[in-house]
Amino acid sequence: MAQRGHNDDASFLTRFMLLLFGIWLLSNNIQSVEAKNAYATMMYVGTPRDYEFYIAIRVLIKSLARLKVDADLIVIASNDVPNRWVRAIEEEDGAKVERVKNLDNPYKHQHNFDKRFKLSLNKLYAWNLVKYDRVVMLDADNLFLQKTDELFQCGQFCAVFINPCVFHTGLFVLQPSKAVFKNMVNELQNGRENADGADQGFITSYFPDLLDKPLFHPTLNGTKLDGTYRLPLGYQMDASYYYLKLRWSIPCGPNSVITFPGAPWLKPWYWWSWPVLPLGLQWHEQRRKTLGYGAEMAVILIQSTLYIGILATTRLARPSLSKLCYRRADKNIGIMQNSLKLIALWSILAAYLTPFFIIPHTIHPLIGWLLYLFGTFTLCSIAINAFMLPMLPVLVPLFGIAGVLMVMAFPWYSDGVVRALCVFGYAFCAAPILWASMVRIMAGLQVSLEREGFMPRLGESSPPSWFNKLY
Repeated sequence: MAQRGHNDDASFLTRFMLLLFGIWLLSNNIQSVEAKNAYATMMYVGTPRDYEFYIAIRVLIKSLARLKVDADLIVIASNDVPNRWVRAIEEEDGAKVERVKNLDNPYKHQHNFDKRFKLSLNKLYAWNLVKYDRVVMLDADNLFLQKTDELFQCGQFCAVFINPCVFHTGLFVLQPSKAVFKNMVNELQNGRENADGADQGFITSYFPDLLDKPLFHPTLNGTKLDGTYRLPLGYQMDASYYYLKLRWSIPCGPNSVITFPGAPWLKPWYWWSWPVLPLGLQWHEQRRKTLGYGAEMAVILIQSTLYIGILATTRLARPSLSKLCYRRADKNIGIMQNSLKLIALWSILAAYLTPFFIIPHTIHPLIGWLLYLFGTFTLCSIAINAFMLPMLPVLVPLFGIAGVLMVMAFPWYSDGVVRALCVFGYAFCAAPILWASMVRIMAGLQVSLEREGFMPRLGESSPPSWFNKLY
């Protein structure tokens, strides 16, 4: 009996040890699942372009999800980002949002400070994502061409040198660390040197020796490296390299990511950026495949319907418009003529400018340019019918714009220099035609102003009574 009890105890002890081993193994598996990597970007508000960057961030997140990256997708959002934007990112895009308090920028009074980057130091919160082994921190203007999960093998800090001497903070790899984050915040408070007052200047100052570090090469077995490394240029290809040759010619790296660090009003999501900058169409192709254009299409349909209505109404009401425009006033005729000329010229200028500013900025370029040309033609028709101007001279700039778009979009240039010369040559040839159209418009205005029944000549008796009727 004693032997049997001893065996039962041993069996129970064995089962208990197996249970403990199973719990330990399961906990290790859970920990290994939780110990993930992440692609992260940041979002804050307080600039005139908040909505455009919100759209850009959503396209970036959806593009990464479409590539099936093996990492979490994180958006570091300041507390004042609208809740509806946060819900869309979490529920529709599948990203995780980390709410943060805006870091005060101590460099905001520097003489060279750009207000657009007042809150860009929020990027430092990436070092606070300590539940991740590695984080790839991204700006919204990155376009992924292929999966880049091998970046998570890099060390404590890795970045690309777009500029030969200064690395770019639009994409970098980091190992989160609360100690590093706290030290960075202390450096901010102590006024560490910052060349531009933004995240770019601070981070490059914090890692001053990166240029002397070895180039990153991913290991075949997936082992994560220690230390700091320079990333090959192919991990962040500056779009300006493409515009020179109209093709990529970057031998180092996998040619995975395009970045657009140029002029802020020529970012790829703006409809007017193509065909001025050809790569904008690739960004919009990513958006078409991921987010779509549902948010803007209602506005586009409303504007199109409005233009059609204006075009029809203007044509039908042409006699009344011209009579109202040229209705006599009890003032000096010369002053009135000059005033009407000025009004006519301003109305033509407004016809070319107004559609540009009311089109949703992030619509597809093909839709944006078609709507712009249609809207300009519609508004020009008001000036043409009201002032009885010749149609062709008024529309010459419109044809010129359409022509230069076709010249820029022509796909068979040998390189960017030839493309630029063709655009310059087109502008040189078009300038005399534009000048001739302006002369013709002014002559047409003078003829209309002196026309019998609309504007009395100086010294004539008052016009017939029917002229003073309201139409």
